[in-house]
Amino acid sequence: MSQKVLVVDDSALIRKELGKLLEGVGFELDYAKNGQEAIDKALEFDYDVITMDINMPVLDGLSAVKEIMKKKPTPIVMVSSLTQGDADITFEALDYGAVDFVGKPGTITLKVKESGDEIICKIQAAAKIPKNRLTIRKVGNGVKATLAKKPRKIVIQSHGMVEKVVLIGSSTGGPSLIEKIATSLPEDYPYPICVVQHMPESFTAKFANRLDSISHIEVVEAKNNDILCSGKMIIGKGGYHMLFSKKASGVVNIKLGANLEKSFFVPSVDKMFFSAATTFSGIDVLAIELTGIGDDGAKGLLELKKHGALTIAESEETATIYGMPRVAYEIGATVKVLPFSKILEEIVLFGK
Repeated sequence: MSQKVLVVDDSALIRKELGKLLEGVGFELDYAKNGQEAIDKALEFDYDVITMDINMPVLDGLSAVKEIMKKKPTPIVMVSSLTQGDADITFEALDYGAVDFVGKPGTITLKVKESGDEIICKIQAAAKIPKNRLTIRKVGNGVKATLAKKPRKIVIQSHGMVEKVVLIGSSTGGPSLIEKIATSLPEDYPYPICVVQHMPESFTAKFANRLDSISHIEVVEAKNNDILCSGKMIIGKGGYHMLFSKKASGVVNIKLGANLEKSFFVPSVDKMFFSAATTFSGIDVLAIELTGIGDDGAKGLLELKKHGALTIAESEETATIYGMPRVAYEIGATVKVLPFSKILEEIVLFGK
């Protein structure tokens, strides 16, 4: 039986474009023109996935996500214009249970085919998520405000030298996990944490700023020649690969790499892992592969394991999408396979 998608958008053109894309790969389609209509249909019928526009008349997409996830949890993929303004709302939607987001077909890039391929890939992945795996994080404003108000301890890092490094790769389902990591670490965590989360260029700065405002540690978007230092999380910049360069003094810098090989995901987890394997001593690396579509990071994780790194993949029991971590396990790249709560414990333990 074909899987059913509810396409929610006030634009007839976008509904037509999305419908054409998804019908072409075998989905059955239904449509809604605003958030209220989406709620009514979602409660009456069973859908495998809902695509949700953000700005609509009658009721907006964020309000619709809140209501649907409260009353009938269903995999929801936000369809965003990928503007700075939409970024904040999209992150809120992820907080309320949406599983991923995509750009509107053909509106962000002239590469309409690539845009369409990404949309299809993400909708197909979302359709496979068991509904009992859908989670709504209950992080109240009070909690965030309390975290933000706590004074951040200044850690003096001698000569910018780092003994060890934590590397994390994730995709669909990852933002909430990265937030959990960032908000769980103490301000005096002794090592840098470098993160590649698959996101477009317009989103990674917002993501880093959001995490920085609610965490004890400093969180920044990667910049060329950034120095790795303790207690700092660096989020890979959308549109560039996050690479490393070690000076004769031992100081390690971030290098933003162009997408010369036309990787599908930019930044790429594999690119970060392979670069780390040639920069750090393997025994000084904790490398983690979290939830996500596809296999990005698996080969790089294997390379790090060969160099003696502690390599961990998220287990199927907690991964929203058991793609990237599954491939890592299957090719023998993992020292451990753990649920997310145990991975968080490993990161804290690594810093002791």
